[in-house]
Amino acid sequence: MSFDEEWSAARATATASVTMRLNQAPADPGGGGGGGDLELNQDHIGAIGSEAYKLHTRLQSDGKHAATATAEAAGALTKEGFASGAALLKVNSAWESQVKTLVAACANISNGLNYSLASHAKDEQQLQADFTASAIDEYLK
Repeated sequence: MSFDEEWSAARATATASVTMRLNQAPADPGGGGGGGDLELNQDHIGAIGSEAYKLHTRLQSDGKHAATATAEAAGALTKEGFASGAALLKVNSAWESQVKTLVAACANISNGLNYSLASHAKDEQQLQADFTASAIDEYLK
């Protein structure tokens, strides 16, 4: 069977199994045990953001604790004519760059989660206010 024939058969099979659903979600989307709604657990997200902030804070100091000693060792090795001095400086520079990247990533995670929580709370308040003020609310009472 040629590629074109296989491709046509695969498309026909896929087309035959397509169904359309209007105004409903599948009974068990994603194979999970819940409904189709996005669940935002503020306690869990807050804990993750808090841990990211703690890691950010610790990395800023702990990630640099060997910088001075490494620079001094690299300088001494270089002064004595060892090529390993330059290599040690290169390794230290790469380490510092990676620590800065990790610190920035932790800050982004922490700040992003804090923003998400605040934004979600604000959106919920706005939706509740809009819903309460709408005519639909009268019909649901």
